[in-house]
Amino acid sequence: MKTISSSIVLLLSIITFSSNSYAQDEFPVLEGPYLGQKPPGLIPEVFAPGIISIKGRSEFGMSFSPDLDEMYITFQEKYGVPADIYFSKLEGNQWTPFKKANFTQGKKAGEMEPNVSYDGNKIYFTAYNADFTDTKIWYVNRLNNGWSDAIKLDSPVNEDEVMTSTVAKNGDLYYTNLSKRFRTYYSPNINGEYPKALEADIEFGGHAFISPSQDYLLADGRDRKNENKKDADLFVYFKKKDGAWTKPINLGIEVSSTFDETVATVTPDGKYLFFSRRTEGEQSNLYWVSTEVIENVRPKL
Repeated sequence: MKTISSSIVLLLSIITFSSNSYAQDEFPVLEGPYLGQKPPGLIPEVFAPGIISIKGRSEFGMSFSPDLDEMYITFQEKYGVPADIYFSKLEGNQWTPFKKANFTQGKKAGEMEPNVSYDGNKIYFTAYNADFTDTKIWYVNRLNNGWSDAIKLDSPVNEDEVMTSTVAKNGDLYYTNLSKRFRTYYSPNINGEYPKALEADIEFGGHAFISPSQDYLLADGRDRKNENKKDADLFVYFKKKDGAWTKPINLGIEVSSTFDETVATVTPDGKYLFFSRRTEGEQSNLYWVSTEVIENVRPKL
């Protein structure tokens, strides 16, 4: 257990929210899609600098609702402190100030890595204790006026220490298994249940993101072909016609820099890739880039 909890702390150190945040009357007027930010091209850019990406804190594990009118994101105050999920909504073409979600209502000290299902009716997320133990996958159901009480996923998936869950359009669940040395696992959706926990047949990588149709999978890890490179890069695996995954393909030097890149997600409209990059000490900020960087490396299968 000590090894696993240490792993959680280390992973969170890659990704570190100071009390620097906007009060209700200080939050800027943000209108339109993506908090009104100018979309990036093929070179990653910091997302909403000074608003979301703030010096002195870490932001990671974000997710938009299917209609792009809600944004959920993880903020972490500093290394060794549990993270929290915050959210904002687009109301009358204007984004509301970010508020703490507090899905578990204090049952768990930390909540992070929200993932809104493609039908918008569930949010899967990671929750854990103050000492970074009992790291499990939880979810909430959408209600007319908000979200249900948090529910721990009743599945063999949670028999291990797990994190970073994402769901495909058919409901299949992909996640990172900390008990199995940071490997990517998945659980097929069988009538709304997850009775199996299976290892994904990929070479390496965690913090996986599965595409809606499961034609590709994003993961981060250290490039095993380059012994001199110690930072985490972003890789993509493509599904072959026989159902197997390709070898890992690095997303290129513009995305995979000399810093750590982690926790990649793609917006529901398929246009933008979001990820965190650690450029200063233990803190990391949110970046985004066109998903053309994925299509540009897609092989002919």
